[in-house]
Amino acid sequence: MAAPVVAVVGGGQLARMMAPAATALGLHLRVLVEGAVSSAAQVVVDAPVGAASDPVAVEALVVGARVLTFEHEHVPNALLADLVARGVAVHPGPDALVHAQDKIVMRTRLTELGVPCPRWAPLADAGDLAAFLDLVGGAAVVKTSRGGYDGKGVRVVRAADGADDWFAAVTAGTGAPLLAEELVPFTRELAVLAARSPSGEVRTWPVVESVQEDGVCAEVVAPAPDLDPTTAAEAERIARTVIEGLGVTGVLAVELFEVASPPGGAPRVLVNELAMRPHNSGHWTIDGSVTSQFEQHLRAVLDLPLADTAPLAPWTVMANVLGSDLDELTDALGAVTRADPAAKVHLYGKVIRPGRKLGHVTVSGADLAEVRRRARAGAALLRGEAPEA
Repeated sequence: MAAPVVAVVGGGQLARMMAPAATALGLHLRVLVEGAVSSAAQVVVDAPVGAASDPVAVEALVVGARVLTFEHEHVPNALLADLVARGVAVHPGPDALVHAQDKIVMRTRLTELGVPCPRWAPLADAGDLAAFLDLVGGAAVVKTSRGGYDGKGVRVVRAADGADDWFAAVTAGTGAPLLAEELVPFTRELAVLAARSPSGEVRTWPVVESVQEDGVCAEVVAPAPDLDPTTAAEAERIARTVIEGLGVTGVLAVELFEVASPPGGAPRVLVNELAMRPHNSGHWTIDGSVTSQFEQHLRAVLDLPLADTAPLAPWTVMANVLGSDLDELTDALGAVTRADPAAKVHLYGKVIRPGRKLGHVTVSGADLAEVRRRARAGAALLRGEAPEA
């Protein structure tokens, strides 16, 4: 029996976590991995090694595949456009994916769609940065338009010379164009995931709170605690506007800033970043939702009916394992499961490095404080630390 082949570019933990969903649906997952010991290569049988930028490797990947999709956005857009022109199904397509690849393109299109964003401007030189700093009150976030993630390619500046090295790299042809965004005085960060099929069906999950440490997601709480219903509805409306307005197929993560409003009004939300693939803010769905983001992504890119996204418990908390003092994370599995038999542990098979995303722990239940404590305790044990009392 020939199962439908889903080709995936990228061999990290996101592709790894697609594997159980693909197996359950009877699909054949073929993943282009960066190395033979990449996260996905450890669990996916059909895992050719190659670079996402290599046309030969990508061409071989899609032979006989029903669809090509991604676990990261770092794929040459021209290569994808050529595949689409030759009849290969690519989801999300290059016309959509460019908005996750280039922040200037993203901000321009979101502004056209009327989606609320921080004030922003493209930067040609330090003079542009000085003008923007004057406009927004003396502090701004400067970003590289391409290649940044997990806090990389982002810096806060308060002077016109604060990005001179990046401007020099742009001039030398070794750096991406820059943009500036206002430094938003947000109260917390939120995220909402949506999925859309080529037929246009759209489903969303509940809005979650995302807690960051040094620019990296450390914890996700689903649903976001004490979220004003009007704000939640606005966040979901924004996700639908973006996924439809940009023509995204598959899973889309919309990262948001929640901003305090005047007395008597609901808090506002502003779009911070987009990701057109399964996302760290959606890992809670594996154990805490009727349908995980990984199953839904596969359903969406294959144009199958989308599934129920309802939560399975009042609260689910996902705690990331960021670095560890252990030689092997599996050394702590006994301690985690003895301490909390209901905790769900997901390890990514990565070499341990400080601050690296190595896995996550998910706990669900009716008492948020207790659920959060248990998730954090499990992650602490996997880091080789004693859980907080």
